[in-house]
Amino acid sequence: MEDGEWVLVRPPTEIECWSPGWGGGEDEGGSSDPLKVRFFGPAKHWTDALPIGNGRLGAMVWGGVASETLQLNEGTLWTGTPGNYTNPDAPKALSEVRKLVDNGDYVAATEAAVKLSGNPSDVYQLLGDINLEFEDSHLAYAEETYSRELDLDTATVTIKYSVGDVEYTREHFASYPDQVIVTKISGSKPGSVSFTVSLDSKSHHHSNSSGKSQIIMEGSCPGKRIPPKVYENDNPQGILFSAVLDLQISDGRGVINVLDDKKLKVEGSDWAVLYLVASSSFDGPFTKPIDSKINPTSEALSTLKSIGNFSYSDLYARHLNDYQNLFHRVSLQLSKSSKSVMSDGSLEMKKPMSSRTGLYLKGSEDRVSTAARVKSFGTDEDPSLVELLFQYGRYLLISCSRPGSQPANLQGIWNKDIEPAWDGAPHLNINLQMNYWPSLPCNLSECQEPLFDYMSSLSINGSKTAKVNYEASGWVTHQVSDIWAKTSPDRGQAVWALWPMGGAWLCTHLWEHYTFTMDKDFLKNKAYPLLEGCARFLLDWLIEGRGGYLETNPSTSPEHMFIAPDGKPASVSYSTTMDIAIIREVFSAVVSAAEVLGKNEDELVQKVRQAQPKLPPTKIARDGSIMEWAQDFEDPEVHHRHVSHLFGLYPGHTITVEKTPDLCKAVDYTLYKRGEDGPGWSTTWKTALWARLHNSEHAYRMVKHLFDLVDPAREADFEGGLYSNLFTAHPPFQIDANFGFCAAVAEMIVQSTSKDLYLLPALPRDKWANGCVKGLKARGGVTVNVCWKEGELHQIGVWSKDQNSTRRLHYRGSIVTAKMLAGRVYTFDRQLKCVKTYTL
Repeated sequence: MEDGEWVLVRPPTEIECWSPGWGGGEDEGGSSDPLKVRFFGPAKHWTDALPIGNGRLGAMVWGGVASETLQLNEGTLWTGTPGNYTNPDAPKALSEVRKLVDNGDYVAATEAAVKLSGNPSDVYQLLGDINLEFEDSHLAYAEETYSRELDLDTATVTIKYSVGDVEYTREHFASYPDQVIVTKISGSKPGSVSFTVSLDSKSHHHSNSSGKSQIIMEGSCPGKRIPPKVYENDNPQGILFSAVLDLQISDGRGVINVLDDKKLKVEGSDWAVLYLVASSSFDGPFTKPIDSKINPTSEALSTLKSIGNFSYSDLYARHLNDYQNLFHRVSLQLSKSSKSVMSDGSLEMKKPMSSRTGLYLKGSEDRVSTAARVKSFGTDEDPSLVELLFQYGRYLLISCSRPGSQPANLQGIWNKDIEPAWDGAPHLNINLQMNYWPSLPCNLSECQEPLFDYMSSLSINGSKTAKVNYEASGWVTHQVSDIWAKTSPDRGQAVWALWPMGGAWLCTHLWEHYTFTMDKDFLKNKAYPLLEGCARFLLDWLIEGRGGYLETNPSTSPEHMFIAPDGKPASVSYSTTMDIAIIREVFSAVVSAAEVLGKNEDELVQKVRQAQPKLPPTKIARDGSIMEWAQDFEDPEVHHRHVSHLFGLYPGHTITVEKTPDLCKAVDYTLYKRGEDGPGWSTTWKTALWARLHNSEHAYRMVKHLFDLVDPAREADFEGGLYSNLFTAHPPFQIDANFGFCAAVAEMIVQSTSKDLYLLPALPRDKWANGCVKGLKARGGVTVNVCWKEGELHQIGVWSKDQNSTRRLHYRGSIVTAKMLAGRVYTFDRQLKCVKTYTL
């Protein structure tokens, strides 16, 4: 092999084992830049702490030396009880609003639409804290020895520092297979580990020691949300919770003493391991906490007992096996051009793939924090930081959304507040959907299961809301929900509260899941019944309107006002572009799914087919942009954060570069007009939109835009950006952009339809001149590896484990049709010529 040659190695299985040597070497004269989020001091703010999680349990590790905190979350801890999500007065109000819209009185319609609003969601809560107090000698630790890092490859947080001649190490991980958060504390000298541990919480709770090595904390969530309360005159029992901390120390050295009946004090041990398990009385969205038969303390103790025969090493090995089975499916390596070495020599070039980035900083690279790298990205544009943020998104999804858990909420699972921003609630007008954008292309389809389970619950409550509020069949969900599967409108103004398209947007994920996985059982048993119910509601919601088209009335464009013809602000009109784009996408999915399942002749499918040509087309405004509303209303906020009217391009599929060039030109101008500023999720949505337009320059500009280090002490001065732990900012912290970034980068490298693969469609060739990605998924059940050199395609590998298929490969105007057999890998060169094929 020649120096710098790029090699596409044979994938051993569908769950490919990643090695740093894929597409290059780990050493070859230098160490690779590892996938680690690094700090060299304890956290000062919550967004300096490092997250770990197993889908249900989460912790933020602060890394304090003399005093340490692990802030804990459990995904089912919410205020409230099951609600009534219907409003028998809504039909009368709906009729009034529709009449006002028909008369063109949009201002009055906006005011009247408040009568359609409901109650606010309930509120995501926290579990508590593990507090560790070390000896006073730790106050004098050697600061230059301190390091704190999250290793994405192992999903482990490690803290190291020295006190005198003793090096202390703490390791933290959250195990999914064993449902436990594990902490190991050790010292380099025998008998050097001494500390006191306790459990505490901002929630109503009490904690007591149990025996000589255990603490049990029991508590409850409020049975109703903090003001504004929904019900003032009752005090229902809320969700109960329990956390159990079990402590083990080295055999034969050290003692554990109980202090104040609620603290454990370790003295003179070689090491200590803490096991934190937790449970709640939540028994699904339809069971009142007071009726739950679940005893959270018994559940937690049972979990603890189930791991009693495992050593720390056993638990860590089981954790690694589970986590890496998911994480190692995809690798990404990016580097700058070998022709861009700086003349002053401050950057040295290596062989293109001898390190993760292809270049390294002389001298002090081992003591550069991730925050410092974010801060310098505006000048150095280090591609390895893009890799890190991409993989961090995958790490976070694995850590906060696993089969059996709740879906990722507005903050994933990590929350420090009794009253988190926007209640920590799933918002269905972009945020919840964006949380799951990377699950399919980035090869984590299992992580989407909680979303589909949640949708099943929404469909049950949503059928009641549809029937009572709108006298419609099927099911509906609005803009915000919670653990109780709230489906009614939010409280407040129509501009955000009146948006009955939340369930419909979620349903597009069902068809996408099928197109990526080709799982016909999923389509038949899970997806189609939900799609069918959604379509029934949409058919009833659509009414005969202007020009023979079907229309939605009332209709809003999420959170965005317009100027009505009388010069006053309004939000309620008819047939907003996003409404129709989502409906068009759902109807297309129903028809396609029916073809696969042999349901073409079903009455519902026939009705959908009849409705499709009656949906109004996407229109272009006088100024050349995509019209956001059915009429070309004046936009009072042209730089608004939402880009809802561009749904048809991404994540939808009705606007494409090839089939609708005029609309794409209008989207281009719309994005230009909208501007680059906005919250993190807006930034990453725009990145994906530019990628779909095959505009690498603007897609990369939005990538770069996200790398703005947010100061949490003055976060109100920022719009978007990254915190020091790489959490994305609205601000405050919202996790959606972490996932949106991951999906958008994948979209820049590979795009697909059920028959097409677009290779490097939005690659910023001057910024990521060399690179390899392995393990991305494409529609049609296909896995893709791609390598490129100096901005040009070098080699691709494509395979499908279960599907025989025909694929059109697209690269810079060239199109090649390839027939592929299941279970075989096909390797193509830069001319898209198949140069090798072999069996998986």
